[in-house]
Amino acid sequence: MPQNKFQRLMFALITVIITVHAYVFFSLYVVNGSTLMAINEETSVISAINKQGGVMLLGQMLPIWAIIIVEFCLAYSLEIFVGQPLSFKLASKVFDVKTTHPVLFETAIICATVGIMCPAMSFIAAFLYYPYYMGFNIFTLLANWLKLVCFNFPFAYFTQLFFIQPIVRTIFKLIFVRNDKDSNNTISKQDKELAGVR
Repeated sequence: MPQNKFQRLMFALITVIITVHAYVFFSLYVVNGSTLMAINEETSVISAINKQGGVMLLGQMLPIWAIIIVEFCLAYSLEIFVGQPLSFKLASKVFDVKTTHPVLFETAIICATVGIMCPAMSFIAAFLYYPYYMGFNIFTLLANWLKLVCFNFPFAYFTQLFFIQPIVRTIFKLIFVRNDKDSNNTISKQDKELAGVR
């Protein structure tokens, strides 16, 4: 759908803004919410986070907005330099860009992106949120990484496929309106070159 480098950067920006907020909510409220409330003896997750002084990141308590900024910077960099280019190449190896329906090809790109970004961001999160006050152990880090992948992968797959990417594509179309009705259904020349199609 993005037709040039600037549009690809904007598409990634919109995606990461929505995704980081969704994951911070998922991680703090859904996965760890009960634990946070029990430890801090509070009835709401936000009260529990405030009572403990924020969220532990690299052994220090930081407010939620700082967590979002850190995760945004890491996710955006990873998406731009690894996620976008590699997911397109992977999808192009399975489907022919010229003959595959755009919706199917976009779905393949989304699935490839989740397959790349989820384990990578889960590893970064396992490192960032490691309980360093207990000492460091590589096996604990790997176990935490596997646990995060198991929690995050189903969430990532379903939210990206059915919620986040449809919203991102709608916002993107509103920002980058095309006069040519067929431009939304074609793969750009640069994307074809990335896939090795002439």
